[in-house]
Amino acid sequence: MKNNLVTKKDLFQASYRWLLASQICWNYERMMSTGYLYTMLPFLKKKYGHDENQLKEIMETHNQFFNTNPMVGHIILGIDMAIEEQEGMEAKEVITGIKAGLMGPFAGVGDTIFGVLIPTICGSIAAYMGRQGNVTGVIIWVLVNVAVIVGRMFLMPFGYRQGLKLVNEFSDKLNALTDAAILLGITVVGALIPTVVTADVSFVYQSGEVELELQEILDQIMPALIPAALVGLVYWLLGRKKMSSTKAILLVMLLSILLYNLNILE
Repeated sequence: MKNNLVTKKDLFQASYRWLLASQICWNYERMMSTGYLYTMLPFLKKKYGHDENQLKEIMETHNQFFNTNPMVGHIILGIDMAIEEQEGMEAKEVITGIKAGLMGPFAGVGDTIFGVLIPTICGSIAAYMGRQGNVTGVIIWVLVNVAVIVGRMFLMPFGYRQGLKLVNEFSDKLNALTDAAILLGITVVGALIPTVVTADVSFVYQSGEVELELQEILDQIMPALIPAALVGLVYWLLGRKKMSSTKAILLVMLLSILLYNLNILE
């Protein structure tokens, strides 16, 4: 294995940065990309600082769309740092695929644990005791939140160790790892389409007493056909010259308003 560039201090510094700034400059185009880049920046300078072109390229890579539950995002960052530390720019496509593939499942796990279970169970206990005038309820809630924050600081080293294991096991199969990571990312993104993108055909054909709902016919052909087609359209647009993500978003908004008012889509 190559000499380790990342130290424990680097990992906890990255944890601290993600803790404070994971959603800094959050926006609808790239969501948590700025926080991701800000967290990785000290490591990137340490790894690629000798080559300005490489540093610029990898910074652009890490400033692409990223969105997951901030509580568990440390793990993905740790895996990223471990792989880049060992493979450098050769792992660029692997990292992109891993980020796309893990951010969805990790978001589900993080939302369930930190957004539902802990607040519901611990919050209910603390609130009940607080309503009885027992100050212990307040103390419990404060301690739970402190424990969550402290625990998050150790997720980055955990992700880093898992990333090292991944690199060590697949060090001689980087191409296979790249293909697997990209396939995972595409699969996750594809699975999100029918749940995230909503577009139903509202047009109903009428002939006498016969009514024919076009959406039912499309569902028989392929469920979520319209959302998949819209995603394909946006993907095609983003491959055109002078077309940016912002322009594509504005175009989709205008198209949505137009088709809705024409009673074509809802």
